[in-house]
Amino acid sequence: MSKDVYIFEITEKSFPSSVIENSHKLPVVVAFMGAWSEPCFIVADIFSSLAKEFSGQFIFAKVDIDEQQELRKRYQIENVPSVLVFNQGEIERVEVGQLDDVAARVLLREFGIFHESDDLREQARTKHLDGDTAGAIVLLSKAIEIHPTNTRVAMDMVQIFIDIGELESAQGLFAKLPETDRGSDVGKSLSSQLTFNEYAAKTDGVETLQARVLSNPDDAQTRFDLAVCFMAVHDYKSAMDHLFDILKTTPDFKEGAAKEMIMTVIKMLAAKNPELAKEYQRRLSSQILQ
Repeated sequence: MSKDVYIFEITEKSFPSSVIENSHKLPVVVAFMGAWSEPCFIVADIFSSLAKEFSGQFIFAKVDIDEQQELRKRYQIENVPSVLVFNQGEIERVEVGQLDDVAARVLLREFGIFHESDDLREQARTKHLDGDTAGAIVLLSKAIEIHPTNTRVAMDMVQIFIDIGELESAQGLFAKLPETDRGSDVGKSLSSQLTFNEYAAKTDGVETLQARVLSNPDDAQTRFDLAVCFMAVHDYKSAMDHLFDILKTTPDFKEGAAKEMIMTVIKMLAAKNPELAKEYQRRLSSQILQ
């Protein structure tokens, strides 16, 4: 199959051939978008990037709803971005609203468009969560061998190194990632975790800190150190409870360090647990307004 990259701007005139006819050869992802909408540009950038990554496996078509009013009416587009996937001349999938990279990949996977290395990543994640970390590392190593440019595999490996306390290996591998990956939501989450672990290693440890909090609940520094230790082991609830206590009793501690860390944790959680991130955002907003 050709490895050409298929990205088109579609008009009402070109729609029958570029979308309908071509959908009998390849899935066609059509993004109905507005030039005035930032979410539309985000979705367009994601699918344009994926069209290059999976060259020759699907067609990405963009429709400007303001210029192509007839197409907008025909497909009853009320909100943008709206993504329609055509296959064999029919609409097989509709997504309304902004998609992130993960959601876009899930959508493409329904049409058989994915990397074997991502399958191995999912298997590795399951093994790691089930306690077979050694097996997970073997699978990720295999994934890197078959797809060395899939940096998502490397980021998974960084996460495992963090989880098992191999911070030097985690830091070394993270430093080798491209800047775009380090600056992504997942990359920022990994960076935050590395920072928490580094800080936690400099404290007196959870047991000692907990004993100090019991004897002196108003010791903001001890609570802060304890929160960092809990973050290092992914005990977000315990960590955030201590940080919110500091924000309530000593809001000026280290020029608002508790609030700053709460916001950092919310951003970190947004990539892996958006619902929990929203819960803490609401809690923060409520506490600030009190």
